[in-house]
Amino acid sequence: MTQPSDDDAQVAAQVAAQVAALPPLREAIAAAGMSARKSLGQNFLLDLNLTRRIARSAGDLSIGTTIEVGPGPGGLTRGLLLEGAGHVVAIERDARAAEVLAPLIEASAGRLTLIEDDALKVDLAALGPAPRRIVANLPYNVGTRLLLIWLRTPQAFESLTLMFQREVADRLTAAPGSEAYGRLTVLVTWLCEARKAMDVPPTAFTPAPKIWSSVVRLVPRAAPLAPADRTALETITEAAFSQRRKMLRQSLKRLGGDALIRAADLDPTLRPERLTVEEFCRLANAYTALTPPDGNA
Repeated sequence: MTQPSDDDAQVAAQVAAQVAALPPLREAIAAAGMSARKSLGQNFLLDLNLTRRIARSAGDLSIGTTIEVGPGPGGLTRGLLLEGAGHVVAIERDARAAEVLAPLIEASAGRLTLIEDDALKVDLAALGPAPRRIVANLPYNVGTRLLLIWLRTPQAFESLTLMFQREVADRLTAAPGSEAYGRLTVLVTWLCEARKAMDVPPTAFTPAPKIWSSVVRLVPRAAPLAPADRTALETITEAAFSQRRKMLRQSLKRLGGDALIRAADLDPTLRPERLTVEEFCRLANAYTALTPPDGNA
């Protein structure tokens, strides 16, 4: 990986000084008359100590492209630039944010680019030079949906450092046998190494939500944890966890039941939350082998 030059470090320091000299976020928001909109799932992070901590948890930001989704008034964006991000691409669908972000863009000396668009429609894997990383305080209402889109091409990203509601974060990092372990856990663990970086209380946000949030850091694996067809794996986990209290022989009955489970060399009396990701991959491979090309088992 290319290392930043002394000139890059000097520019980063100059940008950080210019960002630090900007008016406080609350003043900038008040001047623009911008308030969080529930319809957009907005909860602003204004504490620079916290946003800088989130930025640091994402690792070295000096090389490549740091992609932020939903910057709003720029609390996390400021944190990224203060922590030396070489190039930040911020994607925001709320047109009101452009006015608040304009002074930050000017202070960034070309290190911040704003794309006014819906992140659901933007191919993040094509933004800026590699290595690419995503760092974002995701709107609760589309956070999981965005993650599933990005995991279609996980190797396009060096890492994903994302804020979710804590319940979702627990599912992303759950272990087999736990209450939070489910479909999302299996897919994410199959493709990434996941760890929780920190919990964030409701009081950190404006307005304060009723629930805690968590930052999760995902590092895509060079190859999936075990060989399997993704569509087959999603089919198996959907069926298994739709009846998570039932034994596999019952929850997988419509997909082949005992024959499928025998082909995967598993105990049909197990419940889905007891299976490892590798065992789900064995089920997916057995399902692929037993399913004719026309898709009728």
